[in-house]
Amino acid sequence: MPIKILMPALSPTMEEGNLAKWLIKEGETISAGDVIAEIETDKATMEVEAVDEGTMGKILVAEGTEGVKVNEVIALLLEDGEDASALEGAASGVGGDNGGPKAAPVETPAPAPAAAVAPAAEAPTPAAPAAPVAASGERIFASPLARRLAAQNELDLKALTGSGPHGRIVKRDIDKAVSEGTGKAVAAPAAEAPKPAAAAPAPAMAAGPSSDQVLKLFEEGSYELVPHDGMRKTIARRLQESKQTIPHFYVTVDCELDALLALRAQLNAAAPTSKDGKPAYKLSVNDMVIKAMALALRDVPEANVSWTDDAMVKHKHVDVGVAVSIPGGLITPIVRSAEMKPLSVISNEMKDMGTRARERKLKPEEYQGGTTAVSNMGMMGVKDFAAVVNPPHATILAVGAGEKRPVVKDDALAIATVMSVTLSTDHRAVDGALGAELLAAFRSYIENPMSMLV
Repeated sequence: MPIKILMPALSPTMEEGNLAKWLIKEGETISAGDVIAEIETDKATMEVEAVDEGTMGKILVAEGTEGVKVNEVIALLLEDGEDASALEGAASGVGGDNGGPKAAPVETPAPAPAAAVAPAAEAPTPAAPAAPVAASGERIFASPLARRLAAQNELDLKALTGSGPHGRIVKRDIDKAVSEGTGKAVAAPAAEAPKPAAAAPAPAMAAGPSSDQVLKLFEEGSYELVPHDGMRKTIARRLQESKQTIPHFYVTVDCELDALLALRAQLNAAAPTSKDGKPAYKLSVNDMVIKAMALALRDVPEANVSWTDDAMVKHKHVDVGVAVSIPGGLITPIVRSAEMKPLSVISNEMKDMGTRARERKLKPEEYQGGTTAVSNMGMMGVKDFAAVVNPPHATILAVGAGEKRPVVKDDALAIATVMSVTLSTDHRAVDGALGAELLAAFRSYIENPMSMLV
C-alpha cells in the first residue's frame, strides 16, 4: 500500500504552512534523507526530508499552495514492487482523510464557541423586562455571599429588591426573603444569570474597528490593499496578546560608551586575519551589548526567568534573542548560553544568523524560545524607545543611539558618548527593584568593558 507523505510540523506551534516548492517529480526514486520539498512558515523556509524510500507515485498538493494544514496528505510514495495501479485505492482514501477526519479536529471546534456564545448572549433578553433594576441592560448587582445563599435557598435574584448601596442585593435581603417565604424560584435560572456577564469581556479584546469601518473613512481609489502575510499576522497576534496579557514595567538608564568604543577598536585591530586577508571577527557595539546583557542576567539570576501560571521558570543559561529586521517584519535569532561565549563567537554567530534570517533560512530552534531579548534601534538614530516583551521572555532591552552629551565628571562639565537603554519587564516575574538591579549590572559591564573579557 502506498505510503502517505504528510505536511510536517516544523515547530511545536505550527498549524499550517505553504508548500513552496517540490524538489522531486512523480516517478523519481527517493531514498530516506533526500530533500523532497521546501515548506514556508511565517518565519522561515525549511527543507523537508523523506523518511521512507520508494518511488514518488503522486503529488496531491501542488507547489505554491498556501495554508496547507499540518498532517494533511501532500503526496503518495510507492513502495518497492508497487506500480501506479496501487494509487487508485489509496487516492480515493486520501480524499476522505483530507476532507473528513483530518480536517475535523481543526475546523470543528471553531463554530462551537460561537454556538455556545449565541444562547448566552440571548439569555438576558427575556430577563430584562422582569427585573426593573436591570432595565438599563446591566446585570443584577448582588454580593457573592448573597448569590451563593440565593442559590442554596432556590431564590430568584430578579424577584428581590436590594437594600445595599445602589440597590445591591446583600445577605440581609436573602435572610428576609427566606423568613417571609418570598422570591422562590427554580435555582437554575439564578445560577445561570451571571454567565453572560462572564462572556462580556471578550468583545473588549477586539483589535479595533472592522476592515469595512476603516475603509469607509477613506475615499475609494485613494488606497491599495496589501493582504497580510503569515509573518505579519503572527507578529500582530503575539504583540497584541503581549500588551493585553503582560503587565509591562519600564526602567531606563544612561550608559557612557567611551571605554567600550576604545576597547572595541583595540580588539578589532588585534583580530587575526585569514589567508585572504579577512579578519577572524569584527565586533559591533551590539555584540558587546548582547554579552553585557547575558552577564548581567547571570549575575542577577532572579531576573533570568519566565512566567507560567503554575511556577516561575528559572533558567540555568542566558539565551539572548536579538531582533533582526527582515522584509515584511522581524525575527529574533537566539545566541544560546551567551554568558559563556567569547565576544568573537557571539559576533560571528550573529553575522551568520542575521544573514540567514534575511533569507528566511533559520531553523525553528534558532529563533524560538530564549530567556531575554535585545532590540537595538540606535543604528537608526533612535535616541530611546520601549520594546514589547515577547513571551516566554520576562525582559527585553531597548537600545538607543550613542551620542555626545554633556555629563558631570569630578564636579566638572565634560562631554561623553552616552547611550540610553530601556528595560521592559513582565511585572509578574520581574519587579521594579529587580529590574533596576539588572540594569545596574548591565551598565557596569558597558562602562567597564574589560570585565566582559575575564
